[in-house]
Formats: sequence, structure tokens, C-alpha cells
Amino acid sequence: MPVLNGDDPVAVDHCARILADGGLVAFATETVYGLGARADDALAVGAIFAAKGRPSDHPLIVHVADAAAADDFAAVVPDAARRLMTAFWPGPVTLVVQRRATAAAAAAAGLPTVGLRCPDHRVAQALLRRARRLGVPGVAAPSANRFGRVSPTRADHVVAEFGPELPVLDGGECRDGIESTIIDCTRTEPRMLRPGTTERAAIEAVLGRSLLDRDTAAPRVPGSLESHYAPWAAVYLADPRELERSVAAAVATQGPGAVGVYSRSSLPGFGAARFRAMPDNPRAVAHELFAVLRQFDAENVGQIWVEMPPDRAEWDGVRDRLQRAAANR
Repeated sequence: MPVLNGDDPVAVDHCARILADGGLVAFATETVYGLGARADDALAVGAIFAAKGRPSDHPLIVHVADAAAADDFAAVVPDAARRLMTAFWPGPVTLVVQRRATAAAAAAAGLPTVGLRCPDHRVAQALLRRARRLGVPGVAAPSANRFGRVSPTRADHVVAEFGPELPVLDGGECRDGIESTIIDCTRTEPRMLRPGTTERAAIEAVLGRSLLDRDTAAPRVPGSLESHYAPWAAVYLADPRELERSVAAAVATQGPGAVGVYSRSSLPGFGAARFRAMPDNPRAVAHELFAVLRQFDAENVGQIWVEMPPDRAEWDGVRDRLQRAAANR
């Protein structure tokens, strides 16, 4: 099946009917492309785990069309979660709440909690709303890639992962480029479980209090494994002062063209490495990060050297993805 135009109502209706019948559909969101199935169908959700090669105890995020639809899956929506929904939905913020006992058990990996998100993308919204009219209350959708690998931010990335048989609703390049911020709202004090492009300070401003960090009692959520978002090439992170020397040594051992560099600085020591300039703006880096890693893989480099982002809050989402991509080198 070819990639489908996500702005074509006929294509949206076709994909919504696939979801209603228990099938899989990939679709654009503002973060990354998702691999979706109706969240209230255990067999359909199981097909996501099988397609991705994802462990069945690793929960999925349920995408809903609006805040009202969250009540189909949540046993209770605390005040903090309601305030965050009002401020950030639709948008790249996932809220973890206590799950309604009869809802989305397979998508939640059997946990008593569920992550809910309302995406801010015209294609995702059109699909969710049309599917809801067909009886689909929400769509479970992890990133549309093999488990642990680089997330897709374009329709052709999805095709490269799963081939031409999977229907893909094309919405162009994803605006944000990394996955959503995840906030645990199941306890008295909300906690940051995964950083994204929505910054901690903005969330704290809405809550009127500090956001705590992840602890050992936190619910399991997507993207929390030490190694994740990894290209086939080995990823190495280096301080700007060490990067030139490290790259020069890698080129000497790996050979010309076998080393990729993603850096805010272009230095003579990069030599024969394949260089990509890293923007100074963290939102711009997030937008292109996964595409850059995929391009290096397409160029068959053996090592990817990345300049460590600044240790500032606005870089937290990018830094998190890079550290996980480099964890299993």
C-alpha cells in the first residue's frame, strides 16, 4: 500500500476504518510518526508489540482526540492533570494517570496506570476524530519503528522500517522531532518521567510548584530504558574540547567516510569525517536529530560522534535521546 495523503479525507476515512477493524496504521504527529491500533482491542494492540518486536511489558501511550476522551481510560484525572491538559493539550505532553480497570489493559502492559496524550497535528487529529465516530475511543501508538531504534520523523522513515504494506498517513516532517514530555500525575507531587520539547519551567508555571524528578516508584513508561533511539552505527558523545581529538583518532582507525560528526563546531581535526552542522537552537536540533542519525546510517558510517549539548534545561530532551542512543555502543 502506498503512502497516503494525510490531508485527504478519503485516506483518513480509509485508515480510520482499518483501526476500527483491528488493523495497524502509521500516522504523523507533531512529535514522531506513530504506529497505531485501537487501544480497546487487546488483539490489535498485540499486533503493535509483534510488529515492533517490543516487549509486552513495555506500556504504550494512548492517543485521544481531546481531554473529554481521557475519561474513557482514566479511573480518575487529578487536578494537576486537568490543569496540564488545559494548558498543553493538544500538544506534546503525555500524562500518566490511574487507569480505569476495564480500559486498555494490553496497551498499558497490565499496569494500573496509563499514559494519555492528545496530539497537536492535523493528520493525527483528523484520524482520531474520524476513528472515534467509528467507535474507537483512543489509539495506542508508540513510535513507528523497530523497538529500540531511531524514531521516524518522515513517512519514508516508516516505510524503511516496515515496508510498503503498512498504510502510512503522511503529514510531512514532524514539527518537534522527539517524543513527548511525560509527566507522572498518579501521586500527590507530579514528576518528570521523560523530557521532551515542552520544558520543565513551563510545566512548573502551570502547576504552581516544582516538578520532581523520576524515582524508583515511578510507573514504567515508554523511552525509559537505558538504551533506546539507537542507530545501527555506534554513537559516542564528547565534550567540545575532546571532540576534535576523538574524531581524528576515529577517522584514523575507521577510515575515510566511516565516521559521522554532528557538532555545533566545524574543526580541522574532523578531517575526512562526514560532518553535519548542529544548530545552536535546541528546538531545531530536536526537529532534525533522528533524521540526522538515520542519514548517517544510510551513509554506512561505523561511528557517529556527537558534541554533547549544553547542560541547560532547554536541552534536556535532546540530551536524553542522545545519551540513550549512546548507551549501548
